[in-house]
Amino acid sequence: MPLIPTASAKRLFLGAQGLLADPGKRVTTVALQALVERLGFVQVDTINVLARAHDLTLFSRLDGYRPEQLRKLLEDKRTLFEAFTHDASAIPTAWFPHWQPRFRRDQARMQAHAWWQYHFRGTDGAQVVADVKARITREGALKSSHFEHPEKRGPWWGWKPQKAALDFLWRSGELMIPRREGFQKVYDLTERVLPEHHALPCPGPAEHLAWACDTAAERLWVFTPKELADFWNSIEPVEAKAWCAVAEKEGRIVAVQVESADGEVRPAFALADWEARLAGLPEPPTRTRLLCPFDPILRDRARAQRRFGFDYRFEAFVPEPKRQYGYFVMPILEGARLVGRLDPKLHRDRGLLEIRGLWWEPGIRVTKARRRGLDEALERMAAFVGAEQIQASF
Repeated sequence: MPLIPTASAKRLFLGAQGLLADPGKRVTTVALQALVERLGFVQVDTINVLARAHDLTLFSRLDGYRPEQLRKLLEDKRTLFEAFTHDASAIPTAWFPHWQPRFRRDQARMQAHAWWQYHFRGTDGAQVVADVKARITREGALKSSHFEHPEKRGPWWGWKPQKAALDFLWRSGELMIPRREGFQKVYDLTERVLPEHHALPCPGPAEHLAWACDTAAERLWVFTPKELADFWNSIEPVEAKAWCAVAEKEGRIVAVQVESADGEVRPAFALADWEARLAGLPEPPTRTRLLCPFDPILRDRARAQRRFGFDYRFEAFVPEPKRQYGYFVMPILEGARLVGRLDPKLHRDRGLLEIRGLWWEPGIRVTKARRRGLDEALERMAAFVGAEQIQASF
């Protein structure tokens, strides 16, 4: 079995995820669409301590990226649509038919889940859902705020039944999000938002499995069956394992051994041409970059530990006294190494980017060149988020 050393496995992963390409190249909507397709999807998140998650992920790969460009792809060109993978994400619209099986699966899961039943308590849930859809059919696109409920239940865990119905209809594929206003979702009928794609047939199980594994493998290059299944969160690991067995027999993938950052060797699979892909990769950009906590290379905590020797945990939902680092800690990528992490906060009213903590990884020497690289990364980030000053509390 071929052995892929740690350094090679890391470069293959970074190359597959767009972090070895030149971040200074010109940004057009065509280039941005190509980047999202290369990544597969970009997670969308409401947390706005610094900037939105999707914007930070794209900015880490394209210096010239501006949020308006993604909005055009989602709302004007409609070459991306918003739906669930692991969470809400911007996804290439060409793949919309492969969300049909997920819509059906999620609809059944939501109907059976106590969380959804809780939000419809004291009401006829099916009737609420029907009434919400009927109103959107009559009136056009609406937000949650257009629906009133006598009991004020708050914006999140206390969702009113109509908000739960909107989310249910979205997760079921009956509604789409044509735009956001102040980052609040606006909902409309899927056939009005994506009329051509809505009419396409739902792929069968075999076709969907082949698509899910093929596209995931093309975005990971080196993977285990579980990592293939986890990429889209749309198939089971046992299905991915069966696909790998067939793909290996056909010569499309090969069994390999992959060395982890701790020196342990584990079995995996790789695309059959992984050596050629590795040879064709550019050297990592020498600059330092700050990664979004939801960056694709961090999504799988165990994989990030294996590839980079970097133990990362997103602590926004950890009670503050129990946090090891901070609320929205960003890993520091230097070339192909994760060398540290910092805790930023943007004070928009003062135009101030505050760095509340900085932690270098064990064994990292803080040289003048390394510190200068971090300062330059912070300056680029400050310019992107509109901060005029940077204040460090370390």
